[in-house]
Amino acid sequence: MAEAKKLYIKTYGCQMNVYDSERMAEAMGGAGYVETQSPDDADMILLNTCHIREKAAEKVYSELGRFRGLKEARPDLKIGVAGCVAQAEGEEIMRRQPMVDLVVGPQSYHRLPELEAKARGGAKALDTDFPVEDKFDALKRRPKAKRGPTAFLTVQEGCDKFCAFCVVPYTRGAEVSRPVARVLDEARDLVERGVREITLLGQNVNAYHGPGPDGGDWSLARLIWALNDIDGLERIRFTTSHPNDMGDDLIAAHGECEKLMPYLHLPVQSGSDRILKRMNRSHTAESYLRLIERIRAARPDILMSGDFIVGFPEETEADFQATLDLIEEVQYGYAFSFKYSPRPGTPAAERAMVDEDEASERLQRLQALITRQQRAVQDSMVGRRVKVLFEKPGRLPGQMVGKSDYLHAVHVAESDAQPGELAEVEIVESGANSLAGKPVSQTARPVVDAS
Repeated sequence: MAEAKKLYIKTYGCQMNVYDSERMAEAMGGAGYVETQSPDDADMILLNTCHIREKAAEKVYSELGRFRGLKEARPDLKIGVAGCVAQAEGEEIMRRQPMVDLVVGPQSYHRLPELEAKARGGAKALDTDFPVEDKFDALKRRPKAKRGPTAFLTVQEGCDKFCAFCVVPYTRGAEVSRPVARVLDEARDLVERGVREITLLGQNVNAYHGPGPDGGDWSLARLIWALNDIDGLERIRFTTSHPNDMGDDLIAAHGECEKLMPYLHLPVQSGSDRILKRMNRSHTAESYLRLIERIRAARPDILMSGDFIVGFPEETEADFQATLDLIEEVQYGYAFSFKYSPRPGTPAAERAMVDEDEASERLQRLQALITRQQRAVQDSMVGRRVKVLFEKPGRLPGQMVGKSDYLHAVHVAESDAQPGELAEVEIVESGANSLAGKPVSQTARPVVDAS
C-alpha cells in the first residue's frame, strides 16, 4: 500500500476560511493526502488566503518566499495558493513567485484534486472561475472522523452590498445561499461526529435565502428553527450579519429560540451618517441604534459585538466623535476595529486618505473605549451562573476551558468535565480576556488567574 502524501494548510482570516480549509483537506484526502502540522515534511503546501487585512497580497508573497528553500531542496514539493488573494491576483501570483504550482479561488476549491494532478504532471494549474456547479455538493465527505464540540458551517457566500471599502463582492462573488436540506444534512452529520455547537457562516449570513423543501426560499430564522429541532445540537450561533438584513423573524428568534445563543455580531463600521453614506452602507447611525433597541427588547441579556473602520477617507474629527458617541450608547461586549487601508479596485481606494498619524491616534482612542466596555461587561458576569460548553484542557493541571453562552472564554479549575460537556458554572473572577468559574455543584475553591 502506497504511503500517504502529506498536506500542510495554513489558513488566514475569517471563520469561513477555516471551514474552507477543512473542506480542502477532505477533498485532498480523496487524492491520498493526510494533514500534517509542519511544512517541513509536507508533499504539498497550501496557503488559504484572506484579502481583508492591510497589504494582504504582499504578506502572501512574503510567506511564499519562506518556502523557497523547501522547494529548492525538494523540487517535487507542490505549493498552492487558495482563497481570496488567489482570486484577486490570479496569474500574477505565478508570475511573481514561479515556484507556485497551483492557484485556486474560493469558489473552485472542490477542483483541487484535478489541479494537483495537473501540477504533478508538470503543468501550472490555475482556476479562479465562478463555476456553475455547487462546490459544496461536488465535495463528498470522507469517512466520518470524530470532531470537537464546536464547528463552523457555511450556509451563505458572497455579497451584493458593495461597500466602498470591501473586496468581498469581487473575490467571493454574488450572494448565494445553500439549500436548506443540504445544510441540515451537514449539521446532522456534524452532530453525529460529536459537535454540540454550530456557528452558521456567511459574508452576509442573515441575508440567507436558501431553497427549502417546500419549494420556497427560507430565511435564516426559519433555518435556525429547523436546526433547533436536531437532537444533540445544543447551541446555534451565526456570523457575520448586516444591519439591513436583520428581519423581524430573526429578531424574534433571539428571544424565543432556546438554542440560539445570546450573542450577536452586527457590524456598523461608523457612527457618522456622512461616512456611512460614503461607505455605501445603506443604513444610518439612528437606524442602527433603533435596531439594537428592538434586538434587546427581544433578548435583554444579549451581548453585542461590532466592527469599526477608523480613518476612512475624508473622515473628520466630528465624524470620528460620532462613532465614539454610538459606541457609548450601544455598550459593546466585544468589538473589532481597524485602521482603514485601501483595497485596489474598490471605490474608496481612489479617495483622499486621512493623515496616517491622525488615523492611528483615533484608533487608539476607539480601542481604549472598547476595552473599557468589554472589561465592564466581563466584570458584570462575576457572581452570575452561566452554561459553559467545555472544549479542551487548560494550561494548568486539572483546568478545563470552554465558552459561555455569551462567547466568553471560561477557565474552571479542578474540573472533572470532559470536552463536549455542557455544565452550569458560577463566574468567580474576571480576567483581562477571559473569566474564571467554578461548577455550581461544587464548593468554592481558590480562584485561578483567568488572564
